[in-house]
Amino acid sequence: MNNLIGIIKFWIKHRYNRIVNSIAFYPAFIAFAFLIASILFIRFDFSETGQTLKEEFEWLNLRDASTARNIIAVVAGGILSLTVFSFSMVMIVLNQAASQMSNRVLNKLIGNRFQQIVLGIYIGTIVFALFLLTAVRDINSGIFIPAISTYILIIIAIIDIFIFIYFLHYITQSVKYEIIIKRILTVTLHNMKGSCYLKKEPEAITQIDFNYEIKTPKTGVYEGFDKDTLIDICNKNDCKVSILYSPGTFVFKELAVIKVNKKISDEALKKIQKTLYLSQDETIVGNFFYGFRQLTEIAIKALSPGINDPGTASLALRALFELFIYRVVYFPENTIKDKNDKACIYVKQPDFETIFNMTVLPIWDYGKNDRIIQNEMHGLLEQFLSLHPNTEMEFFFKEISKGSN
Repeated sequence: MNNLIGIIKFWIKHRYNRIVNSIAFYPAFIAFAFLIASILFIRFDFSETGQTLKEEFEWLNLRDASTARNIIAVVAGGILSLTVFSFSMVMIVLNQAASQMSNRVLNKLIGNRFQQIVLGIYIGTIVFALFLLTAVRDINSGIFIPAISTYILIIIAIIDIFIFIYFLHYITQSVKYEIIIKRILTVTLHNMKGSCYLKKEPEAITQIDFNYEIKTPKTGVYEGFDKDTLIDICNKNDCKVSILYSPGTFVFKELAVIKVNKKISDEALKKIQKTLYLSQDETIVGNFFYGFRQLTEIAIKALSPGINDPGTASLALRALFELFIYRVVYFPENTIKDKNDKACIYVKQPDFETIFNMTVLPIWDYGKNDRIIQNEMHGLLEQFLSLHPNTEMEFFFKEISKGSN
């Protein structure tokens, strides 16, 4: 029974991020909320309290069923047109962002929560209107018109128009290069702070014989593992594991990705395999280094001959150095311990020099002949080295200083 509960917990945890980050999650949730609201308002409309309210305020009454239907139909049709126009504009903006920057930034733009909420409100209004339309009755026994609900629908439609006006402003602002770069910087820094919090570099891992390999169950991007479950497995089997790759590494199926210090059962081996997060898409949440790579790609794309925008590349460089300022003084754990302070998991993270070489050097390869990039790189390195001397960066600084003279 405990094993079944553990499997269910792992499945929920593994699927949670994918479901919540889906573009359909918020729209579906909000549309369902509007459907429930429409049912409740219609019930209130035909309740004794609703009837009394309409008797006291005669202007709340709608005596003509066709008028009510026309109002509801106009609102539904208008909001539908608004929805189509709004998200046609989103697609145009996304196409522009993809062509001018990097395809990798699209996931963040598509998954933007505000856009999902706006889409949900529009769809919810349409659902509210259509359900309300079915409640209008003009039969022999009498005319049944949910007048209060109809007036509420009108108010919602007016709110939708103001949301549309703000949405136009928001979408035009959200694709500005500086906004996108700032967003990537903020998310990357936030997740890096969660991973890199040691003020002193941890000691090197003592020599442990990890002789038994565990292979990946499928091809994908390694983004980490379920820490609590893996610690529990290690304690139950009295073993230690070493993760051979850092998050963000693309691994093939059947590749050795974990090593264990002792032979374990096939059941335990399969459980360890299930703790791995392997996906086809990278996320900054699972791997902060992906944020560094996104900024590098934006800078390189901006420096390509077809775009030739060194200003955007300079913005990306500044964001990278802002991240370097934090990473150079804070370090990630290389061991993960259980509640008894016993080391169970040994992990691998890229060091500062590796991150610098993999992000800044490709930008320099593309932009070293551009005066703007030369000056920007020189200025950023000079400031950085005055705060945090680094042998490798000092050597690079001397190289670019020679080239710019």
